[in-house]
Amino acid sequence: MRNRALILGVLFWWLPCISAQQLRAQQFSSQDMSVQYKAALPNYHYEFPRDHFDHPDFQTEWWYYTGNLTAADGHRFGFELTFFREAVDRDAAKSSTWDIHDLYLAHLALSDLDGGHFYHAERTNRAGPGLAGISDTQKKVWNGNWAVQWQGDDLSLKAYDDRFNISLMLHPAKPPIIHGENGVSQKASGPDHASHYISLTRLNTTGTVTLNVKDESGKSDQVTGTSWMDHEFFTHQLEAQQVGWDWLSLQLNDNTELMLFHIRRQDGSIDPYSAGTYVDSSNRSMHLRSSDFLLTPLDETWTSPITSAKYPVRWRVEIPKLNLSLEISTPLKSQELTGTAKFDPNYWEGAISIQGQRATSEIKAVGYLEMTGYDRPIEMDH
Repeated sequence: MRNRALILGVLFWWLPCISAQQLRAQQFSSQDMSVQYKAALPNYHYEFPRDHFDHPDFQTEWWYYTGNLTAADGHRFGFELTFFREAVDRDAAKSSTWDIHDLYLAHLALSDLDGGHFYHAERTNRAGPGLAGISDTQKKVWNGNWAVQWQGDDLSLKAYDDRFNISLMLHPAKPPIIHGENGVSQKASGPDHASHYISLTRLNTTGTVTLNVKDESGKSDQVTGTSWMDHEFFTHQLEAQQVGWDWLSLQLNDNTELMLFHIRRQDGSIDPYSAGTYVDSSNRSMHLRSSDFLLTPLDETWTSPITSAKYPVRWRVEIPKLNLSLEISTPLKSQELTGTAKFDPNYWEGAISIQGQRATSEIKAVGYLEMTGYDRPIEMDH
């Protein structure tokens, strides 16, 4: 789903040179946002590689990479690298390098699945003199020295932290998939509660993961695996009664993929705009409505020692029309990303393992699971 209401909370509290009050005044002034930004509407004409890059007419945009990796000795890792752009102002009269038209946030996480450790970092920048941005001419999305660089059809991911580094090359095994119906992924009623949502569902991945970067015990592992990319752009998505969501991406060992999300409502029910996409082995995609699947939490949970949020870490997926029944678990329960300020959003984002059946045949998969709104409801400005 990748509808990060999370962006607003983080951006309001992380930019050191502008206060939250100033940012809100700029972003939610009396000027109707619809005058400054487009809404995601049906029948959008997608074109690649153009749509892999910036869409400044929309207020919010992100590029999201996750993957499951294995070293030569069998050691398992998961990773997340995410770039966000949040539009602040579209006043053409503001032309200084330091004027803030967009804010850029990035998240980086590494799950040492067999070592039992979870690392994460984040950063916020303005564009400034090349500090962060998106360039279709350079074919690049970056925030400082964290970057995704397109090289033909392949993607190079590089990100550096004091504790760990990743350097990966991703090769798309399948073409881009458009989620939703008529070019939009609808999240609530009304023409403006939707996004344009693209995925690369199977990226063959090779590269290096380095741990303990500044320590003599530092070790680099050559890794291989499979990654997933989400790219979404929109101006509005959720409504007030939608307080959190659960999203997952799965890469099954029969060369098919699955994305599902359900949105939780304030009264505890599942929103009818929950949805998903199934991609078969021939690259054909099928839209799944909320009535087509069940995504059910089971009785295993993990309670965060930091936020006290209680996350379900075992799930069951049932899709009768695909004869698919899956059980989801994780090799590492502590994969929560927590903010450093009081109002920063917190969420669980981690590598998962999947096993189950398609009809009478055994099937396995790897993937990623995201859970939001378990410590407190996601707060949206409407």
